[in-house]
Amino acid sequence: MKSVLLHINDDNGQESRLQAALDLVRAQKGHLTCLQVTPVQQYVAMDPFGGSFVLPANLQELRAEEARERSALEERLAKEDVTWDWQHYNGDLVQTLLSVSRLADVTVLTRTMAAPKDVGAPLPIAADVAVHAHGAVLAVPSDLKSFDCCGRAVVAWNGSYEAAHALRSAVALLAKAQEVNIVTIDEDASGFPATDASEYLSRHGIASDLHEWPRKGRAVEETLMHAIDELRGSYLVMGAYGHSRLRETLFGGVTKHLMAECRVPLLLAH
Repeated sequence: MKSVLLHINDDNGQESRLQAALDLVRAQKGHLTCLQVTPVQQYVAMDPFGGSFVLPANLQELRAEEARERSALEERLAKEDVTWDWQHYNGDLVQTLLSVSRLADVTVLTRTMAAPKDVGAPLPIAADVAVHAHGAVLAVPSDLKSFDCCGRAVVAWNGSYEAAHALRSAVALLAKAQEVNIVTIDEDASGFPATDASEYLSRHGIASDLHEWPRKGRAVEETLMHAIDELRGSYLVMGAYGHSRLRETLFGGVTKHLMAECRVPLLLAH
């Protein structure tokens, strides 16, 4: 994971995203790209005749705030022991993140499914980016103090394409883990068994322990969270949205629940 993309936005998840990205870049001896996006479409108004125009006062105020944020963060990054660059674009936030992430190994975003209730709340964009990005997404809690890249890794495995993609995406990170735990949930496995995942990691010189976690009447997501606690996991590697986004939106699902509630960072791939 040499190329780390960080979403820059002045919200109460910014510090945790920045810290996680810095920890990851240091651990991987990689490079940090800071991406700041101005959502110009939010400042475009329509006239009664079908025309459109930009609201200049609001946009100028936003530009000034962005400039102040960039200046403060660049001053801070200059004192960090990492290489970095800054990119700024105008346009749709999710589409811009997807475009810039084409050569990123991982994109660092805030883990949330909640619609922002105030101007300081992080935007719930991690799910959309994870579903459409070709690389991995590291979704971190907004109160995260540091990302323990070398801690205990938990891999959620059910034999799906999504789980396999997440595992492949996480190899460089798992290689530095204190221990790697592959967890399968009763009645949730299909396709390739966990032993295949463990064998795949072994070819990369990564040892792993296999765990079949009993549900005991719990939902899969609740069982996974219990496994994370019991194994003292530092982060969770998992496939994102094995079911359709529409189904999870209507009926709930593992990804949706963990994106809203999980206490540790999620490394996601679809």
